Amino acid sequence: MHVDVGSIKTVTAAGLTQVDRDKIYQWINELSSPETRENALLELSKKRESVTDLAPMLWHSCGTIAALLQEIVNIYPSINPPTLTAHQSNRVCNALALLQCVASHVETRSAFLAAHIPLFLYPFLHTVSKTRPFEYLRLTSLGVIGALVKTDEQEVINFLLTTEIIPLCLRIMESGSELSKTVATFILQKILLDDTGLAYICQTYERFSHVAMILGKMVLQLSKEPSARLLKHVVRCYLRLSDNSRAREALRQCLPDQLKDTTFAQVLKDDSTTKRWLAQLVKNLQEGQVTDPRGIPLPPQ
Repeated sequence: MHVDVGSIKTVTAAGLTQVDRDKIYQWINELSSPETRENALLELSKKRESVTDLAPMLWHSCGTIAALLQEIVNIYPSINPPTLTAHQSNRVCNALALLQCVASHVETRSAFLAAHIPLFLYPFLHTVSKTRPFEYLRLTSLGVIGALVKTDEQEVINFLLTTEIIPLCLRIMESGSELSKTVATFILQKILLDDTGLAYICQTYERFSHVAMILGKMVLQLSKEPSARLLKHVVRCYLRLSDNSRAREALRQCLPDQLKDTTFAQVLKDDSTTKRWLAQLVKNLQEGQVTDPRGIPLPPQ
């Protein structure tokens, strides 16, 4: 199968020389053949930042997305039992990088969601092996979902809420590497910042308590092994939860003490944004509380 070069030239990024364009077309064509696919994946993944319209080129060329999905499905047998090698991981992550490119682009994102392609990545997010090939696989898969939520598009949140992404992120937030935890928490933060996402998580006590429990564990862990970047996302999640009246009531009882005292003062000394969020969170939880004449908050009746 071959790319229709004539139709694709109209969507190629401005500024590429004819030689560059021809190489891109050649590599896209080579994705369709198992013999040439590995090198084509590597070369195209290197170009995904510089070729601004690579996503529509990939999406509209014949057989390309099927080839990328084949790369993903080929790895499934190596997940359980966990036998994934570094070579396999690197290869499939190059395919995932190209899917992230498609997920990020305004012209291809809706079709990417309509085809339910993110669901092909969820088996990777279910993995728990701590080896480097699996960690890299999880992190790159999270990157695809992160690229989707970064767009702040309502259709992205609506799609994700029909899937199991929240419990998958929560599990990684609890037990992943620091980098994976950071991306998973960012995804949860973006879901919470959407009104539909916030309402969904606060709709039942089970959903809210699961999120609150994992965030609480993360605060405890961060007090022992600080990470300013990860703490920033955790605080933002808490602050957003406090916008919901039912969640606010619950947080008055379960907000970790480490966020109320000076535990993180040193970590946040140069981070004015997170300090402001934390102060606003504490203020939100104090507002509306009934106090006795001595100014001591009374427990809710």
